[in-house]
Amino acid sequence: MAIIKPFKAVRPANEYVKMVAELPYDVMNREEAKKIAEGNKYSYLHIDRAEIDLDDKVNEHDEQVYLKAKENLDKFKEKNIFIKEKKDAIYIYREIVGNRAQTGIVACVAVDDNLNGIVKKHEYTKPEKELDRTNHIKYCNANTGTVLLTYKNKEEIDKIIDYYVYFMTPIYDFKSDDGVIHTIWKVKKERDIKDLVNEFAKVENLYIADGHHRCAAAENIALEERRKNPNYTGEEEFNYYTAMIAPYTDLKVMDYNRVVKDLNGFTEEEFLNKIKEKFILREVEKNYKPDEKGHVGMFINDKWYEIEFGKEYLDKKDVVKALDISILQEYILDEILGIKNPRTDKRIDFIGGIRGIKEIEKRVKEDMKVGFLMYPTHIDELISVADENKIMPAKSTWFEPKVRCGLFLHELN
Repeated sequence: MAIIKPFKAVRPANEYVKMVAELPYDVMNREEAKKIAEGNKYSYLHIDRAEIDLDDKVNEHDEQVYLKAKENLDKFKEKNIFIKEKKDAIYIYREIVGNRAQTGIVACVAVDDNLNGIVKKHEYTKPEKELDRTNHIKYCNANTGTVLLTYKNKEEIDKIIDYYVYFMTPIYDFKSDDGVIHTIWKVKKERDIKDLVNEFAKVENLYIADGHHRCAAAENIALEERRKNPNYTGEEEFNYYTAMIAPYTDLKVMDYNRVVKDLNGFTEEEFLNKIKEKFILREVEKNYKPDEKGHVGMFINDKWYEIEFGKEYLDKKDVVKALDISILQEYILDEILGIKNPRTDKRIDFIGGIRGIKEIEKRVKEDMKVGFLMYPTHIDELISVADENKIMPAKSTWFEPKVRCGLFLHELN
């Protein structure tokens, strides 16, 4: 059973919400964050990426950054840019991109469900990123980011969500600069809250879609607080973290692409021949975006190629080894390019599908040697991997639209 609970959210006052809400901290670098927040003193990036308000020489993981985040958060509260709910509530959050909607609830999730396997993961975390978010939560005394979880649809939950979407007045309704329409309703009736809590108690598993580092950080904080308070009851706020929980049929996974700095000592001709030893390789006239599983686009030296995996690779019984991203990793990135651990190797970088083909071409022309454009991992593949308690290769999934940060903070005490 999945445990959720309502909470007293710290959230933007209505007149500030569009200016506050921002993409998650980890989809941009420091320079991009600084540019996005430029001229907007209400941007949540002043809290989520507080290094943008410090000298560029200050390391983004320096204690000064977390102290600045707390200082900026306190100012947002003092100036009523952020308000705190007087009563516990659950929220319904819908994001619309084009003709597609992603709708779920925002509530607190029990850290114990992470620890006992009710909340399933499909990725490892990077220690330095995990520590960064742990410190961010600790200094701000709040869960400062919202995790995206998913589940297999339940009709009774769908009915409650649909009632609010079709018949109730939202508390927020705005369009972000990237064209996504964000609409949020507050569920404050005790009966509706109780029904949602009870229905989620019948959900066997929740799956982390986006936010493994935020989840891990919430676990770290809870375990640290429990060591300090051995008589904890489990009801304390530090035992919970905020998440948007959306049914898996609403989620869209985009490609998560790779660029590599060098050819591991091979000439371009040798590299191409190495690929041909295992796979079909075709040069194409223009950029190539795969439209089916088992195909990868590759950009090198101003030329695009199509790599086609054979059935012997795709039909493997192991759900992880049969992923396109795993085949690329094992037979090209590892065997040929010598990238054993993409989580730590500095020769590889990752580009989310929302940035498109042009970003791959740009990076290869600027500071990389070769780029790989993937066919998206399917949400069913993610669930299958998580159900088998296995782990995907690093950066296997990119979800769109991204849950905006700064809309819901959960104070730990």
